[in-house]
Amino acid sequence: MSPTSCCARGGRGSRCRTAGNGGPEFRRWNAITVPPPDEEGARAFLGSRTDGWRQGDSVGFAVTARAEGPDAAVGSVGLSMIDHIRRNARVSYWILPEFRGRGYASRALEALTRWAFHERLRPHRLELGHALGHDASCRVAERCAYGLEGTLRGALPGGDGGMWDIRLHARLATGPEPELTARGAR
Repeated sequence: MSPTSCCARGGRGSRCRTAGNGGPEFRRWNAITVPPPDEEGARAFLGSRTDGWRQGDSVGFAVTARAEGPDAAVGSVGLSMIDHIRRNARVSYWILPEFRGRGYASRALEALTRWAFHERLRPHRLELGHALGHDASCRVAERCAYGLEGTLRGALPGGDGGMWDIRLHARLATGPEPELTARGAR
């Protein structure tokens, strides 16, 4: 993985981000801090990911799938709130609606997790938070050995203007690694 994984795809990466954060299902589960679902918002998002790499506080990658076509971008995965002193970070991911249910989120999250723990950042703890009721995200977290730790009340600004509760999952570098197969990743 490299910082160019997300940004070097240029227009394709921008279109993927625009499509991903523009749909009602995406907006339903994500915070109001997500950029607007237009080309300008996509460019700002990709620019912030590049800045995050330089500053060392976030990383982002496009999720690509050869089965969908050469370098087909089907989503995004990343780390934010990287704290090198406390040795933790927050993971995030999303998959375009037409590619959901094929295991891409689980495989991308596991690839990011292994990369963070063993290749580059070497945090001790990775956290994953998702809106309460987002059962698909909960299943992805559990499949990738992110244990459920509890509910954080009013922890996420919601798209409806309110503050949403989130489920907090976490995985430690010393914890077990799941065995994801093509079937098991679904």
